[in-house]
Amino acid sequence: MMDILNILMSESFWAASLRIATPLIFGVLGALLCEKSGVLNLGIEGIFVTGAMVGWMAVWLGLGLWGGVLAAAVAGAAFGLLHAILTVPLGLSQHVSGLGVTLFATSLSYFTYRTALPTVSSPPKIESFRALDIPVLSDLPFLGPVLFQQTAFTWLALLMVLLVWYVLNRTPLGVAIQAVGDNPDSVDAQGLSVYGLRIGAVVAGSALMALGGAFLTMSAFDSFFFGMVNGRGWICIALVIFASWRPGKALLGALLFGAFDALQVRLQTEVGALVPSQVFIAAPYVLSIVALVIAARRADYPRALLTPWFKGQR
Repeated sequence: MMDILNILMSESFWAASLRIATPLIFGVLGALLCEKSGVLNLGIEGIFVTGAMVGWMAVWLGLGLWGGVLAAAVAGAAFGLLHAILTVPLGLSQHVSGLGVTLFATSLSYFTYRTALPTVSSPPKIESFRALDIPVLSDLPFLGPVLFQQTAFTWLALLMVLLVWYVLNRTPLGVAIQAVGDNPDSVDAQGLSVYGLRIGAVVAGSALMALGGAFLTMSAFDSFFFGMVNGRGWICIALVIFASWRPGKALLGALLFGAFDALQVRLQTEVGALVPSQVFIAAPYVLSIVALVIAARRADYPRALLTPWFKGQR
């Protein structure tokens, strides 16, 4: 018990928790934005892979780190547009379309990687984002290592939380996006485009998802390899429910999972010889399921989620 308390009180633990949570923050914000408009995007896992591969390859080709961030966002937006066209004006199954996007995006990313580097046995490395060293702030007790020695990519994720919250709660656009996810007929009656709002939200949300993948290759690691996303997209779908479709709670959910994951790594070091490693690896997912079950009972989901809408039909 004392070992766990020491871990929970350490600066390095919470710094690691925030790093682990960063790709989840991007992903859960993207999924939240899609679902707020009434569209479930199960293409998130494939979009994560695409963001990871495109961001890494853009930097490897010489576009620079922020060029890689932009390239990843554009690639994610493109797959989001595909999903939105299939599910919004065409009204196809959001589940089937999303899973199709995941399979297509993942396969295309791996194919592109193998085509570009057919003879490479180990992935080439890039110069990734480095931890910031902010004068005075980085030297603060506890907060310095936890917040002010992260990479710019992590700060971008935190900024996106504020931006998404502001747009959804303080702008007419945000009100329209939430309305189209609850009652698209009322939005249409106001003369606004239901199709345009939903497509725009899915495209923007998918761009955010891709940034979660790009973080893995451009900040957490410095190369791209198969299987690196490792189900993070599916975790984000669950975290949206945990967050009750609220950006602030989405940040909390991502940090909670990041803390679970960071804790299991440290516990393996402490008692790994006594307990099988698989128990520790599974622990963050089990704890996340428990938290999800507790939170889902009070979740206020968008009422038109998964419901196709066609102009002129009531």
